[in-house]
Amino acid sequence: MDPAPHHKPQKDMEGYYSLLQAGSELENTLQQVTVPVSMKEVAGYIQKQVAYLSGGRGAESSVIITLPECSDFSDIPGEALAKVLSYLTLIPRARQPGVKFIIILDRRLDTWTSIKTALARIAASFPGNLHLVLVLRPTSFFQRTVTDLGFRFSQDDFMLKMPVVMLSSVTDLLRYISENQLTTEFGGTLDYCHSDWIVLRTAIESFAVMVKDIAQMLQAFGTELAETELPEENSTVELLLLAHTEKYRRLKDAINSVMREGRHLLSSLEASGKVEDKHTHWDITQDWDTVQRLMSQLRDMEMAFDGFFDKHHLKLQQYLQLLRYEHSFHEMMSALEKLAGLEKKVVTTGDTLGQIEQATKELDVLENRTLEEMSRTQLMVLHGHQLAAGHHYASALIVQRCNELRYHCDTLTSAVKAKRRALAQIHTLLHRLEEAQQWCDEGTYLLANQLVDKFHSKEGAQAALRDIEKFQEGAPALLSAGSDVLFMEYQPVLSSHLQTLIEKMFEKHASVQKLVQTRQSCLKKLADKHERPVQPVAPRAETSPNAKSPVFSPRHDFNSSLKFTFDLSLPGKRASRKNLTSRKIEVMHEYPNHSSLCYAVDGEDGADLLKRHVMKELIETERIYVEELLAVLLGYRAEMDNPSLSPLLPTTLRNNRDVLFGNMPDIYNFHSRVFLQDLERCLDVPEAVGACFLERKENFQVYERYCQNKPRSESLWRQFSDCAFFQECQKRLEHKLALDSYLLKPVQRLTKYQLLLKELLKYSSGCERVSELQGALSAMLDLLKSVNDSMHQIAITGYEGDLSALGRVLMQGSFSVSISHKRGATRVKELARFKPMRRHLFLHERALLFCKRREEHGEHAEKTPSYSFKHCLKMSAVGITENVKGDAKKFEIWYSGREEVYVVQAPTVEVKRAWLNEIRKILTNQQKILKDELCLSSSLAEQMQLSSPLTLSERAMRPPRGVLKGCLPRLDLVSLSAGACVCLRARSPRLARSSQRQ
Repeated sequence: MDPAPHHKPQKDMEGYYSLLQAGSELENTLQQVTVPVSMKEVAGYIQKQVAYLSGGRGAESSVIITLPECSDFSDIPGEALAKVLSYLTLIPRARQPGVKFIIILDRRLDTWTSIKTALARIAASFPGNLHLVLVLRPTSFFQRTVTDLGFRFSQDDFMLKMPVVMLSSVTDLLRYISENQLTTEFGGTLDYCHSDWIVLRTAIESFAVMVKDIAQMLQAFGTELAETELPEENSTVELLLLAHTEKYRRLKDAINSVMREGRHLLSSLEASGKVEDKHTHWDITQDWDTVQRLMSQLRDMEMAFDGFFDKHHLKLQQYLQLLRYEHSFHEMMSALEKLAGLEKKVVTTGDTLGQIEQATKELDVLENRTLEEMSRTQLMVLHGHQLAAGHHYASALIVQRCNELRYHCDTLTSAVKAKRRALAQIHTLLHRLEEAQQWCDEGTYLLANQLVDKFHSKEGAQAALRDIEKFQEGAPALLSAGSDVLFMEYQPVLSSHLQTLIEKMFEKHASVQKLVQTRQSCLKKLADKHERPVQPVAPRAETSPNAKSPVFSPRHDFNSSLKFTFDLSLPGKRASRKNLTSRKIEVMHEYPNHSSLCYAVDGEDGADLLKRHVMKELIETERIYVEELLAVLLGYRAEMDNPSLSPLLPTTLRNNRDVLFGNMPDIYNFHSRVFLQDLERCLDVPEAVGACFLERKENFQVYERYCQNKPRSESLWRQFSDCAFFQECQKRLEHKLALDSYLLKPVQRLTKYQLLLKELLKYSSGCERVSELQGALSAMLDLLKSVNDSMHQIAITGYEGDLSALGRVLMQGSFSVSISHKRGATRVKELARFKPMRRHLFLHERALLFCKRREEHGEHAEKTPSYSFKHCLKMSAVGITENVKGDAKKFEIWYSGREEVYVVQAPTVEVKRAWLNEIRKILTNQQKILKDELCLSSSLAEQMQLSSPLTLSERAMRPPRGVLKGCLPRLDLVSLSAGACVCLRARSPRLARSSQRQ
């Protein structure tokens, strides 16, 4: 059934009709208060004050339009003047249709010719009901005389077109217009500012335009919502909801912005016109009412839109809920139908108890799955009732779906219970038949072992009779009931085969009973005879088997697996006798019974083919690796949450799941979601795989954490390796190897990459991207080195601080260390050591640690060594001497201005060179940082010249001293030639002067 309604119910459209009605009312208001001509069209002439509305009123509430003195009046085009007059008359007519107008033509500084021209233009272009034209004639004597004469001869012409009154002075205006309706330039008291009027008028028109735009946007969005066709995909509905919500939010923001503009406009009108004085500021009062009316109607339209949107949004959300519920319903129905099909496959017939027990086990598995699906079904039904209770528009359909789920669940449950009862009855019947069969066999055996010829005495015969009677007393109730009763009792589950078994059983019982009766008859006759002496007969000794046949059932096929060990130690280390128990990892590899590929191909095409072979091997082994990780995570780690296996799982093991598996989920996610896809894209271009390794270099750091956790994981495995939980999981997965072999897979895979990269690099000589392959190989080797170093680092004991604060481990190894010079009270004690100390050094980014290697021996001792912390040197105060006389493998590490000098003997010259390179990089980087600090501020350099250039650790502890002239503060520039002392650190002036004297 399609859950999508294809039409809008009448109830849902009421909100849309309310929105349309509110929009229509607002549109009518806008038509009433807006004029066809806008301020933008006449703004230039209005700003020049060609004419203006002061807000004053004359007789019969006539609107006064003032035409003040304007030198450019005659130059204004007639079309422009008509548009200005039309704009000024439309504003009052929009508020009060049919209103009359009075024009005040101020020409006190002008001529009669100008007056005559102005009157003619007014008569030709004035669009309104002109009630009166009041002309202030020129004030000069000559122009006034000319005006009087000209007006007298032309009065009749003007009066025919419009009523014109010629005024001699401003005082004459008071006879026609009240003083409070005239502006101050005409001797009145009306407060009028032309610039403020332009600003307010522009703001009112802009506000009306914004209200109109908002109203149109609301109507358009409402129409869009009303006409939206509901899609049938969840993702599309979700996107539609997000789009509607985002558009609604933008509309609400726009409405709030318009409302703020309206409130600001009302405040401006109140401040300009003092609304309470309605007689003197009639126009401003009308503007205030107009703005207030527009805001009120916009608010009504907003409320109508909010109501419609809320209903539509709720409907869309409920539709999405219904789609999801329908999808879950169909999935659940599919699962239930699948279970019903499995239930039908479980047979309720069987020839033996073993078959019935197997069928019962299958039914148990099916019932467990059914219970899981029932739980999900109950949650889904509960969710459906919650939707229906929440007034969902499709509550009837949801309730129907809930009832269908209940019906299918009840049907499946009833079928499973019926089959369980049938299997139980068949099992009981077969068990009873087996008991009866066994009883009959025992009876036959009893009769066969009774030698009647030897029972010559009465007591012997009676004893045999008692044995038979005792045997018959133990007869199963099944045999005494009879076959008819048995057929009636098990009639629902009887098959033709079971009927045959029952009939044969009773036939055998009848035969045994006949033999028993015959034997009893014979024994009774013997018991009635006279008593005979019985000779004691020694019983025959039964020979018991005294030897066992040894059975050997090996757990593994040794021909299909290969076992080897490898060490993560780095090149350049010399193996010593004490290092024989170095950390080793045991690897189990399973190889299929086929030979490896033969790479005997020549030529350029052969090299490409070889690279493809290596790339295919890399991808195939990567896929197998990902599958093995997934099998471990699902078959072991996830099963720890399986309630059916919880009795087999110790609590300690369950609580330490993350210790046993480490961060294997992170490794699986990286390889399955990222790295495998990267490798598959490089199948046709094997040279590009180097870029993949370099790009994902940081992701491979997950292996460092995994390897650091490996000792804890191995310890936990040794403690619980015999746990029944592991055995059951291994049995279900059908794995030949135990879990510990699979926990070693990440370490194996990490070492495999560099081998495959070496193989690929061998066939890529001359390739353009060979540098990337070389970089990838170096990155993997560096990773192995980093993993190896970190695994040694975690074995450090006795260090009170945080090892992570010392930075990353750069190098680590065992050295012979002696102290050649040391100031202080402990010097004599240290010099008393004639034999060099064996120390394991850890070079961090910010410190150098001296540790002593300790190894425990014994049956329960750990195989991995531990390192006891002895001493720590901060790299900010360390210096080195590359060469020491007498031994090319020795170098000096001195600390805090040679207060402590350690002579370190490396196992090889290569190891020494590697260590010196790393230490030199650290010290050079420190020197660069210090130089950058000095260049930042010259004042800092002056301050440091006046203070003691001490090391970072000594600066706050020693009094200030002068800096040696010619040396940079805190830096000692020493030659790097052979035998020279390399010091890239701060030194005190006292030590610098002593070095110069030497």
